[in-house]
Amino acid sequence: MSAEHKLRMGMVGGGPGAFIGPVHKMAAELDGRIELAAGAFSQSAERSKTAGEAFGLDPGRAYSDYREMLSAERQRPDGIDFVVIATPNHLHLPVAKAALEAGFAVVSDKPATATYEEALALEAAVASSGLPYALTHTYAGYALVREARAICASGLLGRIRKIAVEYLQGWLSTPVERTGQKQAAWRSDPALSGPGGSIGDIGTHAFHLVEYVTGLQVTSLNATLRSVVPGRVLDDDCSAFLRLENGASGVLMVSQVAAGEGNGLRFRVYGEKGLIDWRQEDPNRLRVKWLDGLEEIRHAAGSYLSSEARAVARLPGGHPEGFIEALAVLYREFADALIAWGQGKANPLPPTLPGIQAGVRGMRFIKRAIESSSAESWVEF
Repeated sequence: MSAEHKLRMGMVGGGPGAFIGPVHKMAAELDGRIELAAGAFSQSAERSKTAGEAFGLDPGRAYSDYREMLSAERQRPDGIDFVVIATPNHLHLPVAKAALEAGFAVVSDKPATATYEEALALEAAVASSGLPYALTHTYAGYALVREARAICASGLLGRIRKIAVEYLQGWLSTPVERTGQKQAAWRSDPALSGPGGSIGDIGTHAFHLVEYVTGLQVTSLNATLRSVVPGRVLDDDCSAFLRLENGASGVLMVSQVAAGEGNGLRFRVYGEKGLIDWRQEDPNRLRVKWLDGLEEIRHAAGSYLSSEARAVARLPGGHPEGFIEALAVLYREFADALIAWGQGKANPLPPTLPGIQAGVRGMRFIKRAIESSSAESWVEF
């Protein structure tokens, strides 16, 4: 494998009616390193064909079964180089495992699997294959999330004392899953999403940012999960207290029934000397406020940012970059890692790119949060 041709991507899921499939295509292709070449977009042959046509693919490379895609693409001289998984959670493990066993690297939507036990099985499969595996915790690709991470690592804040993270949405404030809305229907069905509702869908993003930005691991938690909308099986609201390995405390608030909210992801990290504050809906500004009262607003692409933050900015300051660009950062890092793996480098994924360990910890978070809520007590992570 070399950088002489664009890396060819095969997508599983992401067909008609899916939000994330087109987003993955746009992000993967943004830097000109990757192209969508094949896909098993739906279990319906007709719907998969329709998606393939919409994506501009060769009709013969729009499959109705991911196993068929893996087998056929292995035989082609221009076959795919890796697989991206954009399906409901219950298919993440079987698709990833089949792809790895067929010799294909994997990029997967989060959470890594439907259950924690499946995540451990996937971890073993990734280790056995030796292939790169990345998890699309998209918010890790924002330049100012990288800046926040660099600030924490530098020690400028002093000892970290408290973390507050919230992810608030309002789109499930009514039982839209009963109206045939595809995205709501599978997220509300434990057979498709696993045992976590909002905690799995967006809570894993919030949890990941706590550890990704601070560099500290959660050691215990006390969570309360609720199903607010009558008749909804899975949780749509969660609040949790966290304890981190350095003794810091954390507060995590997640809801998909916060009426009026859009995609309200925010984190604040408080240290001995100041705080950092970032909002996903205003992603190109990072607020840094020091104990003596001085306040900074750091802008994406600023020349004064850390090398980690500058490395992922594509445009001059003042030109906003958003969700697709952040996801494209992860694809760019994955492309670099996949080429390095093809040239014989072991463990080529950079620490900035979420991988299988982030996936396992995310699934453990879901499991422990459910256990804590059921027991109404603290649990060890």
